Amino acid sequence: MAIDRASSPLADWTCPFCALLCEGWTAPAQAAAACPRARQALDAHVAGGDSSRAMVDGQAADFDGALDIAASRLARWRQPLFAGLGTDIAGVRALYRLAVQVGAICDHADGRALMHGLRALQDRGQYTATLAEVRSRADLIVVVGTDASAYPLLFRRFGVGEPGSPCRRVVFVGARPTTEFAGVAVDVVPGSGDLFADLQQLAALVAGRTVSGAAALAELAAALHASGYAVLVWEGARLPDEGALLVEALNRIVGTLNRHTRAATFGLGGSDGGHSVNQTLAWLSGLPSRTRVSVQGLQHEPRLFDTARLLADGAVDGVLWISSFDAARLPPAAAVPRIVLGPPAMAVRLRDAGALADIVFVAVATPGLHADGHLFRIDGPVVLPLQAASRDAGLPGVAAVLDALAGRLAAAGDADVRVPASIVAVEEGGR
Repeated sequence: MAIDRASSPLADWTCPFCALLCEGWTAPAQAAAACPRARQALDAHVAGGDSSRAMVDGQAADFDGALDIAASRLARWRQPLFAGLGTDIAGVRALYRLAVQVGAICDHADGRALMHGLRALQDRGQYTATLAEVRSRADLIVVVGTDASAYPLLFRRFGVGEPGSPCRRVVFVGARPTTEFAGVAVDVVPGSGDLFADLQQLAALVAGRTVSGAAALAELAAALHASGYAVLVWEGARLPDEGALLVEALNRIVGTLNRHTRAATFGLGGSDGGHSVNQTLAWLSGLPSRTRVSVQGLQHEPRLFDTARLLADGAVDGVLWISSFDAARLPPAAAVPRIVLGPPAMAVRLRDAGALADIVFVAVATPGLHADGHLFRIDGPVVLPLQAASRDAGLPGVAAVLDALAGRLAAAGDADVRVPASIVAVEEGGR
């Protein structure tokens, strides 16, 4: 493995291992020292040693040979599933081209968590804030249903506790903080244990209605009205089933507040390329993940096109799994053939898990480690460039591998374009 934590200082290295995309590091080692999530991710990459760069059913293979076999298997699948989708913007563009060619369903590994926010947005719209807006304007931050520990540097990015920060109070609802805050009042509203009920009560109180037995929530509602700019933070991965209803409740609270003051929501999620997948697919096709490209056109089914459900129902006959950022994120166990694109260290984990049968594995570069790239940040419209920490690994990017598969299918005539020409044209005109 060619990632040297003590490599030559970079002008501005961006960490790719969560959707915060923290910038300004001089080397991966600096990020690892400050953030446990970055440290864990780097350790996972290094743990692979000199793993095989390509394998077919557990046997080492050369790159071209592995791609030949992968293409021949993909050509036989009548309903492929493209899942995991841990890649950057270039990888998603190539993914869409291949999905058009073979009529695939696309679902990110965090599809369930991502759909909570997307469904609420599709149904009712929302008010959101960027990191810069929170940092420069928010005087009250309310964290709902999560301790935000999956994003260790979140409050640092918010500027909480720093000189000049407008934030004077952080309130946790239904969770307890795991972070120390200096110079900021921190309160906990334990709640009833039913986040649905608590948010319904808070929404009613913010709207001016009376709710008995909810003194702590009533005080919070008053604080929200008194705030000049309040931000409500939530995390899709921590929400229960039907979490879109919770997000809609938060959006309703913010909408009510915005009649008299200023407020916004801030959703935590979109790591492993999740936001990049949804944003890029949306501009290329008009729809986010959990969409099928078919002869009927584009079919977006947030419930039906869930990876776990599709596999449990036997609705797909092959899986193309992509996880270029997380070497430990293995494809789900399934009784269908799989093509797996991941860092070299993933090969060891596949072998240890006994998950090599009917799998073609191809090692790919991790954007921000072995290759440059671009990702959408956690707050939506912001795209950041990723600078390679080292280029010594000699690994192909996800986009290159997917385009190579597409080229082999086209050359062999094994996969017709199974979609209307109008859908293909969307990609060709993508920005």
